[in-house]
Amino acid sequence: MIGLVVVSHSWPLAQAAIELALEMVGDGRAPIVLPAAGLDETTLGTDAAAIAEALERADSGDGVLVLVDLGSAVLSAELAVEFVDPDLAERVLISPAPLVEGLVAAVVAAAAGRGLRDCDAEARRGLAAKVAHLGDPAGPGDTTQERVIDSAAVEPELVFTSVIDLPDGLHARPAAALAGAVGDLDVEAYASNLGPPTSGPSPTQPEEVDAGSAMSLLTLGLRHGDTLHVRLRGPDADAALAALQVLAAARFGEQ
Repeated sequence: MIGLVVVSHSWPLAQAAIELALEMVGDGRAPIVLPAAGLDETTLGTDAAAIAEALERADSGDGVLVLVDLGSAVLSAELAVEFVDPDLAERVLISPAPLVEGLVAAVVAAAAGRGLRDCDAEARRGLAAKVAHLGDPAGPGDTTQERVIDSAAVEPELVFTSVIDLPDGLHARPAAALAGAVGDLDVEAYASNLGPPTSGPSPTQPEEVDAGSAMSLLTLGLRHGDTLHVRLRGPDADAALAALQVLAAARFGEQ
């Protein structure tokens, strides 16, 4: 499992971001997430030597993903990579993802056993839910491309549906639980929002996203009373369907 290091000018900020991210995964599945923040617990700044030490502690051999807050934190992180052993340096990836959203997404992906590059890709999608909800008047910019879903594929598939009965809808924590349920299985899982059961069939094909990505699930805007629809195909489709049924019965971990 990869490790993560949070580089911030503020120790309290880093600690709070880590606490939030770890809330999304169970204690037994959590990756190592270490802060390298502030000149000390009360003084703002960054320390390349402290970052290098955190990189060494976070590494288990699978790589270390680094999340940063502001521009100078990037410079300190880059300097820290020069301080560590060259073998470790090759396994360090400094992500341009947003700190809080990116950290949450990366922790969920790491807990599902995804590799360094996949976790970085999930972190980069961290703003997708906000952009989907609020729009992006500046244009799409240079964003990570979502996986293209071939709806015409003829491979047999299973279908899971569940009416969301959570008061706040499918928010970050249950989305992380859903993504974790399918993320470590050999299955293709495509989720969509069919809206309330009383709304009738949609005249257009609903948008589908990767159900193994918590950040992508959040872009669906599933609210209380909406119907979650997940298509499953692949060797572990039966296991994924069973896992989703158990998860839904437990209200996506929100009981």
